[in-house]
Amino acid sequence: MILYALRCQDCGHEHDVWFENMADYDAQRAGLTCPSCGGGRVAKAIMAPNLGRANAPASLPPCAGGGHACGPGHCPMAMSHG
Repeated sequence: MILYALRCQDCGHEHDVWFENMADYDAQRAGLTCPSCGGGRVAKAIMAPNLGRANAPASLPPCAGGGHACGPGHCPMAMSHG
């Protein structure tokens, strides 16, 4: 799973969306719309890298729906962009 910050080029609204991988984003980007204005000119925003400790365990973010970590392909928030 990969998290992209998306920015609407029409209204400037930024929001985060989870994708399975980079190819998943590429396949879906033509159909992405802004949840704020409904505009179709949505693209990846510039993001700062998430730099953590080298020995920090990898973990998924908490799920907004249930307060627990979701597994790949099982999170209802993964398709929140449509």
